[in-house]
Amino acid sequence: MKKLNTPNRLTILRIALAPVFLVLLISGLPHCNLYAFLVFAAASVTDFIDGKLARSRNEVTSLGKLLDPLADKMLITAALLGFMLSGECNIFIAFVILLREYTVTGVRMIALTDGIVIPANIWGKIKTASQMISIAVVVALREWLYLGKTLPFELSLFSNILLGTAVAAVVSGIIYIVEAAKKINFLENK
Repeated sequence: MKKLNTPNRLTILRIALAPVFLVLLISGLPHCNLYAFLVFAAASVTDFIDGKLARSRNEVTSLGKLLDPLADKMLITAALLGFMLSGECNIFIAFVILLREYTVTGVRMIALTDGIVIPANIWGKIKTASQMISIAVVVALREWLYLGKTLPFELSLFSNILLGTAVAAVVSGIIYIVEAAKKINFLENK
């Protein structure tokens, strides 16, 4: 039995950090947003590092191709849930983002039944990066407000606008499905 390589370990660490991030985000403890920000930043950095390591060491695995986007989805979902609880993410924005994620995951699962692993494309990577940056900004602004500072705008409005732009992620999902359809037959009898 093979051992997990370092890139896959980093991806699994990101999966483990997602619930920690959510607990910190909603805990209400002093400076919880600062700690949530640090956990989120660490998890986000693993997303960058694991891919770089896997490619540079020729350690790209099917497990990594599947777990990496799953880890990203867990981290993004944790943020959306926390933001929904505090009014910083409209339920419809969260729904559209999650609908895209579940659809792409479904396509990946269909491809797997044919023995095909479809990795994330550049548009999916851009989508993930923009979502992670948006989330980090909102969490940092939450800590800013906790410190008694002010903002020239309402955080919930700003957050919803920022996350609303992530709804453009639907485009990356459509591109992914079109590309996947070239490799798999969705309507083939099994």
